[in-house]
Amino acid sequence: TCFLEISSWFCSPETRLPSSHQLVEADSPQVLLSSEDVPKDFIKLKSEKLSVDEVSELVISPYCGAVSLFIGTTRNNFEGKKVIHLEYEAYTSMAETEIKKICRDVRQKWSSVKHIAVHHRLGVVPVTEASVIIAVSSPHREESLEAVTYCINTLKASVPIWKKEIYEDEYSWKENKECFWANSEK
Repeated sequence: TCFLEISSWFCSPETRLPSSHQLVEADSPQVLLSSEDVPKDFIKLKSEKLSVDEVSELVISPYCGAVSLFIGTTRNNFEGKKVIHLEYEAYTSMAETEIKKICRDVRQKWSSVKHIAVHHRLGVVPVTEASVIIAVSSPHREESLEAVTYCINTLKASVPIWKKEIYEDEYSWKENKECFWANSEK
């Protein structure tokens, strides 16, 4: 016989739980695993406008009390220059592979994380629109907040996505200061 606590922790029959926690008895371990229980990663690189609602809804889970978001947007200035828009290019297959690695790393570091969504826009991104949206769900806020921070920092450091800033009279390809290959050449 298996027992499942409502908060999804597994325990033996000998474990004493607070009276506020209900137990559900199951005759088979398969009963404990439904499609809802399976953690999912949602990775998308696309040229269309990103939707915060769409990305956050992907990670909602009845098992989680926290959804943390990072939204990176195009600002209208950089070092005193007026930014008109950004343009992103990617080595798509490699970028997707690297983002999958980030998701695996997150799950190793924060085992309670349920779902992860990483959507990055490619092509032209006007001022105020999102370039990247990352969402992470977990039972508690600390894990999801730490995981979101890890995701964006690692994405900027290791994923082959390049940014071109378009100013009024010029443009500039930007490299991330966190990017490991930029630092290895110096």
